[in-house]
Amino acid sequence: MLAGKSLVIIGGTGGLGLSAAAACVAAGARVVVCGREATTLQSAQDRLGDAAAAMVGDARDPDTAARAIDLAIERFGTFEGLYHVAGGSGRRFGDGPLHEMTDEGWRATLDLNLSSMAWSNRAAVRKLLELKRPGAILNMGSVLGFSPSASGFFSTHAYAAAKSAAVGLTRAAAAEYAGHGIRFNLIAPGLVDTPMARRAASDEQILRFIHTKQPLDGGRIGRCEDLDAAVVLLLSDAGRFITGQVLAVDGGWCVSEGQRP
Repeated sequence: MLAGKSLVIIGGTGGLGLSAAAACVAAGARVVVCGREATTLQSAQDRLGDAAAAMVGDARDPDTAARAIDLAIERFGTFEGLYHVAGGSGRRFGDGPLHEMTDEGWRATLDLNLSSMAWSNRAAVRKLLELKRPGAILNMGSVLGFSPSASGFFSTHAYAAAKSAAVGLTRAAAAEYAGHGIRFNLIAPGLVDTPMARRAASDEQILRFIHTKQPLDGGRIGRCEDLDAAVVLLLSDAGRFITGQVLAVDGGWCVSEGQRP
């Protein structure tokens, strides 16, 4: 489905991003994966093989995505799509429920999850307009951006605000650039077993909550590979008539109450 395409994945050296990169390579793409930690580069390169190039870069730096796109063109001769995965919890900065959230928690969480996305999306659309070619830009959201939980387990309100704003950014850009053949979509997962979710994945109360909040496939936490087919579809020509959409890959989170104990 992605044969011959050259893609960039920001946040692609681990977790959801690396799983998606492997799926894209398996579907025929060549990818540049960008990650913040140099220690993850070699393992990502080994997993992805010669169809990939890995680089270090912080998504919060406005120049990072532009450098990754330039590397894709240098290595693979073209650029046709970007997947922005980079982001994460702001708890360590002071995110939390609104009455406890710190000023730094708000600023740092939005910088990590929203500003970084704006910079990568801007770099991608600028390059596609310069090349005068269609392309696909896919963003990582969260069900917490539009389907909050009152359980008390996921009370990170700056994070929720950032993910809600990501929907607005994606849809506004989809409207603006549809006439150029540039598509913008967003995937919104529920709770997935990633390094960011380790706290939740090891909490028995949260696991009992998830059993009814994400009831598909036995009521489990998601796996990284659960998102891969959607990523390939939305970056491929099979998704050429899809733009401005928010796809929840959430095990049923958005349609389930999640009974409290």
